Amino acid sequence: MSDFLDILKYILPAGVVFATSYFLIKSFMDNQIRLRELEVKLNGKSIITPIRLQAYERIALLLERISPGSLVMRVQRPDYSVIQLQAALIHSIRDEFEHNLSQQVYLSAYSWELVKEAKEEMIKLVNIAASQLIETATSNDLCTNIFALTLETKKLATSKALDYLKKEIRATF
Repeated sequence: MSDFLDILKYILPAGVVFATSYFLIKSFMDNQIRLRELEVKLNGKSIITPIRLQAYERIALLLERISPGSLVMRVQRPDYSVIQLQAALIHSIRDEFEHNLSQQVYLSAYSWELVKEAKEEMIKLVNIAASQLIETATSNDLCTNIFALTLETKKLATSKALDYLKKEIRATF
């Protein structure tokens, strides 16, 4: 029995030292892991933030480029027929949108929905303006009709989307 107590005298303090060391080292390692994860997150944010801002800039540019005034001035040519101009306008809207498709990764889901709605509304506006013209109409008549429909609209979908993007940027950054 005396041998057992002698062994216990040595093992018990060693066990306490081991348990204390184990919990201290485990706590230290857990803190180090959390610090590394936080460091990675912060480093990732410093890389992603400029990319996200650039995405917002590109989408703002997209919305400006597909707005009726900018679109018509950029695409319209005097030698176009109504059908040619209509096709060129729609093609330009779709090209602009497809060129910026990857930017949706950096936007909120609602922002991207507004951008898609703006694209669809602009295509719809061009188609409605073209459908209201007679067969002998010129491309200038189509441009005039697009601007007239734009004036009748309280707020264009491109403006709504751009306003929301600006609000989201202010809230995020």
